[in-house]
Amino acid sequence: MSTTRPSGARRAPVAAVLVLEDGRTFRGESFGAQGTTIAEIVFSTGMTGYQETLTDPSYRGQIVVMTAPHVGNTGVNDEDFESRRVWVDGYVVRDPSRVRSSWRSNRSLDDLLVDQGVVGISGVDTRALTRHLRERGSMRAAISTDVQHVAGSVDALLALVNAAPAMEGSSFLDDVTTPESYVVPAVGEKRFTVAAIDLGIKGMTPRRMAERGIEVHVLPASSTIDDVLAVGADRGGPDGVFMSNGPGDPATADHVVGVLRDVLERRIPYFGICLGNQMLGRALGRGTYKLKYGHRGINQPVQDRTTGKVEITSQNHGFAVDAPLDGTFETPYGDA
Repeated sequence: MSTTRPSGARRAPVAAVLVLEDGRTFRGESFGAQGTTIAEIVFSTGMTGYQETLTDPSYRGQIVVMTAPHVGNTGVNDEDFESRRVWVDGYVVRDPSRVRSSWRSNRSLDDLLVDQGVVGISGVDTRALTRHLRERGSMRAAISTDVQHVAGSVDALLALVNAAPAMEGSSFLDDVTTPESYVVPAVGEKRFTVAAIDLGIKGMTPRRMAERGIEVHVLPASSTIDDVLAVGADRGGPDGVFMSNGPGDPATADHVVGVLRDVLERRIPYFGICLGNQMLGRALGRGTYKLKYGHRGINQPVQDRTTGKVEITSQNHGFAVDAPLDGTFETPYGDA
């Protein structure tokens, strides 16, 4: 995953090209910063929430295609960031809004992308692109506004794409995790104390816990079991351990899996989402595998097999746990 970006000075849109590793090419014009970026390309199906998508650390190392045709209608504000910065490596939209319409907005989406050096492309048939990715699977891709790639043959750019590292085997935890521990105090009366391992945590997660009376101690991904047990040490350790969402291949996070096994051996209640859930699968002895194109968006239907009811969920993952869908299996900690 690499990006070559010039300065953040705003310029008029120029011709841009999107090249997939299988040679499929889409042409459009620049949106956001100008330059060249290479990463895995994936699609997100949410009709809204583009600011939350852009600032979700789980998208580190990925070019994101928005399936919604209109993007940027409500601009950008300072309240809806999920983390300290934009994490996507590239951005693909069909029709960026020319007008931002929201009393909360203080800048346009294009302004944000330029400020953060995110190379994007607009005017692309995102429906055709999404169908292609759904049929062929997520793959490496490049967006470029550089004249040598846009004006003539894309062979040189395609060669760069195919030389780039794949998502399998990638690790971005050092990029996205907090450098230092911090505490999100419980709102109102404190009921529990939880140690949250930051694998790329979204800001809303500890805030929602805090609203329910949980004091959240957010720890770096490099934390040890001793660091975890130091949370709530006056009460014998934390009431529970949480591991967050995050980017990259779960097969590379051996240190995190080791810490989680120590947690399970001590019978401390555990909960994980996204990458944190995959860490649980690995700690229980299961493997993980890459999905063909993953599940990304705020409108993913899931059926509760005990009731038959379908709920709409928010998801963002490209890997899954290799575990049986029916029945239980043995683990060192009991049946799961």
